[in-house]
Amino acid sequence: MPTINDVITTPDGACPVTLSTPDGDGPWPGVVLYPDAGGTRQTFVDMAEKLAGLGYAVLVPDVYYRDGDWAPFDMETVFSDTDERKRLFGMIAQITPQIMASDAGAFFGYLEARPEVSGTSFGTTGYCMGGRTSLVVAGRLPDRVAAAMSFHGGGLVTDDADSPHLFADAISATVYVGGATDDASFTPEQAETLDKALTAAGVEHTIEFYDAAHGFAVPDNGPFDEVAAERHWRAMESVFGAALR
Repeated sequence: MPTINDVITTPDGACPVTLSTPDGDGPWPGVVLYPDAGGTRQTFVDMAEKLAGLGYAVLVPDVYYRDGDWAPFDMETVFSDTDERKRLFGMIAQITPQIMASDAGAFFGYLEARPEVSGTSFGTTGYCMGGRTSLVVAGRLPDRVAAAMSFHGGGLVTDDADSPHLFADAISATVYVGGATDDASFTPEQAETLDKALTAAGVEHTIEFYDAAHGFAVPDNGPFDEVAAERHWRAMESVFGAALR
């Protein structure tokens, strides 16, 4: 799949991105793919290219661009290395829901202006932290998001005033959430709370759990599960196929 590197100007600076498109002539529906807490890296470019092969123009942003030329994390050791874990969580803390929405507005504007991309509303998908971002953006920019997907996303239901589930009334997108087994960041009880909020808001949605650990869909994560990953690709093909085409 053709992939280009580019930079998007946001209200806070210059965000490096990749844009992957199918072979052949477009335009195609656009999707923003949000990486996990480890940030943009080759694994997510590969995943974007695979999603592009299903018929989408897929944007992967460097959500940590405010940290400049940050050093990549080793996903095998980052959570066991005290200093690296501290650095990672410090970067995560800077990405507030307000920042997610502000950046997304720039990402959607970029996609809309690209000749390879069709339409004015888009899909979002994400993993871990990116799964939360996908739902946050759907609740804050509802006119721009037609389908929002989250895989082993955490923090979808919290006690904070900006918890994604509290913005269910604003969501107009189709929502899909694929949770992990025994994941403290998204429990069955939280899933029930999210389901009730989305149902009360009249949001078309699916929430289901995969028989796999947190990180199951991302190939360079230790808990990567090939069977669960293939199921997640089928889910994206189904949801985006129905909502974006």
